Amino acid sequence: MKLHELRPAEGAVKKTKRKGRGTGSGLGKTAGRGSNGQNSRSGGGVRIGFEGGQMPLIRRLPKRGFTNIFKKQFSVVNIEDLNRFENGTEITAAVLKEAGVIKKIEKDGLKILGNGNIEKNLTVKAAKFTQSAVEKIEAAGGKVEVI
Repeated sequence: MKLHELRPAEGAVKKTKRKGRGTGSGLGKTAGRGSNGQNSRSGGGVRIGFEGGQMPLIRRLPKRGFTNIFKKQFSVVNIEDLNRFENGTEITAAVLKEAGVIKKIEKDGLKILGNGNIEKNLTVKAAKFTQSAVEKIEAAGGKVEVI
Protein backbone atom coordinates (compact mmCIF):
# COMPACT_ATOMS: atom_id res chain seq x y z
CA MET A 1 0.00 0.00 0.00
CA LYS A 2 1.22 3.49 -0.91
CA LEU A 3 0.16 6.93 0.34
CA HIS A 4 -1.71 7.72 -2.88
CA GLU A 5 -3.75 4.54 -2.48
CA LEU A 6 -5.16 5.47 0.98
CA ARG A 7 -8.92 5.99 1.10
CA PRO A 8 -11.28 6.66 4.03
CA ALA A 9 -13.50 3.78 5.18
CA GLU A 10 -16.74 3.19 3.27
CA GLY A 11 -19.45 5.57 4.58
CA ALA A 12 -17.04 7.56 6.73
CA VAL A 13 -17.07 10.67 4.53
CA LYS A 14 -20.26 12.53 3.58
CA LYS A 15 -20.43 15.04 0.74
CA THR A 16 -21.24 18.59 1.87
CA LYS A 17 -24.58 20.06 0.81
CA ARG A 18 -23.96 22.79 -1.79
CA LYS A 19 -26.73 25.31 -1.17
CA GLY A 20 -28.01 27.51 -3.96
CA ARG A 21 -26.67 25.30 -6.77
CA GLY A 22 -29.82 24.53 -8.74
CA THR A 23 -33.32 23.27 -8.01
CA GLY A 24 -32.35 19.65 -8.58
CA SER A 25 -30.27 19.64 -5.41
CA GLY A 26 -33.32 20.43 -3.27
CA LEU A 27 -31.49 23.46 -1.89
CA GLY A 28 -31.53 25.74 -4.93
CA LYS A 29 -33.27 29.09 -5.50
CA THR A 30 -33.66 30.43 -1.91
CA ALA A 31 -31.06 27.96 -0.49
CA GLY A 32 -33.22 26.93 2.48
CA ARG A 33 -33.70 30.52 3.71
CA GLY A 34 -37.37 30.92 2.75
CA SER A 35 -38.52 33.88 0.68
CA ASN A 36 -37.80 37.52 1.57
CA GLY A 37 -37.31 39.15 4.94
CA GLN A 38 -34.36 40.03 7.12
CA ASN A 39 -33.12 36.44 7.51
CA SER A 40 -33.07 35.77 3.77
CA ARG A 41 -30.59 38.56 3.13
CA SER A 42 -26.82 38.33 3.22
CA GLY A 43 -25.62 39.44 6.66
CA GLY A 44 -29.22 39.50 7.85
CA GLY A 45 -30.59 38.43 11.20
CA VAL A 46 -30.81 39.97 14.65
CA ARG A 47 -28.29 40.00 17.49
CA ILE A 48 -28.38 37.47 20.31
CA GLY A 49 -31.01 38.35 22.91
CA PHE A 50 -33.00 40.68 20.60
CA GLU A 51 -36.76 40.19 21.09
CA GLY A 52 -38.22 42.35 18.32
CA GLY A 53 -38.01 45.61 20.27
CA GLN A 54 -39.63 44.15 23.41
CA MET A 55 -37.57 44.72 26.57
CA PRO A 56 -35.22 41.69 26.56
CA LEU A 57 -35.47 39.09 29.34
CA ILE A 58 -31.91 39.80 30.54
CA ARG A 59 -32.89 43.45 31.16
CA ARG A 60 -36.27 42.61 32.73
CA LEU A 61 -34.70 40.46 35.48
CA PRO A 62 -33.13 42.17 38.52
CA LYS A 63 -29.41 42.14 39.20
CA ARG A 64 -28.31 39.94 42.09
CA GLY A 65 -25.19 39.74 44.27
CA PHE A 66 -21.72 41.16 43.87
CA THR A 67 -18.06 40.09 43.69
CA ASN A 68 -16.10 40.68 46.87
CA ILE A 69 -12.73 42.07 45.77
CA PHE A 70 -11.24 41.40 49.22
CA LYS A 71 -12.05 37.67 49.25
CA LYS A 72 -9.14 35.41 50.18
CA GLN A 73 -8.54 32.28 48.09
CA PHE A 74 -6.67 29.39 49.67
CA SER A 75 -5.73 25.92 48.47
CA VAL A 76 -7.47 23.79 51.11
CA VAL A 77 -6.10 20.49 52.48
CA ASN A 78 -7.38 18.28 55.31
CA ILE A 79 -4.78 16.81 57.69
CA GLU A 80 -5.87 13.26 56.84
CA ASP A 81 -4.37 13.85 53.35
CA LEU A 82 -0.93 14.41 54.93
CA ASN A 83 -0.64 10.77 56.14
CA ARG A 84 0.82 9.75 52.77
CA PHE A 85 4.11 11.52 53.58
CA GLU A 86 7.01 10.01 55.58
CA ASN A 87 7.80 10.97 59.19
CA GLY A 88 9.80 14.19 59.50
CA THR A 89 8.85 15.52 56.06
CA GLU A 90 8.55 19.28 55.64
CA ILE A 91 5.17 19.97 54.02
CA THR A 92 4.72 23.07 51.85
CA ALA A 93 2.27 24.00 49.10
CA ALA A 94 4.87 23.11 46.45
CA VAL A 95 5.36 19.62 47.96
CA LEU A 96 1.59 19.03 48.00
CA LYS A 97 1.24 20.16 44.38
CA GLU A 98 4.06 17.86 43.29
CA ALA A 99 2.42 14.92 45.14
CA GLY A 100 -0.93 15.67 43.46
CA VAL A 101 -2.79 16.51 46.70
CA ILE A 102 -3.71 19.97 45.34
CA LYS A 103 -4.14 20.96 41.70
CA LYS A 104 -2.84 24.52 41.98
CA ILE A 105 -1.48 26.90 44.59
CA GLU A 106 -4.04 29.68 45.06
CA LYS A 107 -2.91 33.32 45.33
CA ASP A 108 -3.30 33.48 49.13
CA GLY A 109 -1.45 30.22 49.74
CA LEU A 110 -2.33 27.05 51.63
CA LYS A 111 -4.87 26.46 54.41
CA ILE A 112 -4.79 23.30 56.54
CA LEU A 113 -8.12 22.04 57.91
CA GLY A 114 -8.52 19.68 60.87
CA ASN A 115 -10.71 16.99 59.28
CA GLY A 116 -9.53 13.43 60.00
CA ASN A 117 -6.57 12.17 62.02
CA ILE A 118 -2.82 12.35 61.49
CA GLU A 119 -0.36 9.66 62.61
CA LYS A 120 2.89 11.13 61.24
CA ASN A 121 5.07 13.79 62.85
CA LEU A 122 5.43 16.39 60.11
CA THR A 123 6.58 20.00 59.86
CA VAL A 124 3.74 21.81 58.10
CA LYS A 125 4.28 25.26 56.58
CA ALA A 126 1.13 27.06 55.43
CA ALA A 127 -0.50 30.50 55.32
CA LYS A 128 -3.36 29.48 57.62
CA PHE A 129 -4.40 26.68 59.98
CA THR A 130 -7.62 25.88 61.78
CA GLN A 131 -7.30 25.50 65.56
CA SER A 132 -8.22 21.79 65.41
CA ALA A 133 -5.55 21.18 62.74
CA VAL A 134 -2.87 22.80 64.92
CA GLU A 135 -3.88 20.70 67.93
CA LYS A 136 -3.87 17.41 65.99
CA ILE A 137 -0.53 18.05 64.25
CA GLU A 138 1.18 18.99 67.52
CA ALA A 139 -0.43 16.01 69.34
CA ALA A 140 1.14 13.73 66.71
CA GLY A 141 4.58 15.24 67.44
CA GLY A 142 4.68 17.56 64.44
CA LYS A 143 5.36 21.30 64.09
CA VAL A 144 3.22 24.08 62.66
CA GLU A 145 4.76 27.13 60.90
CA VAL A 146 2.69 30.04 59.59
CA ILE A 147 4.33 31.64 56.55
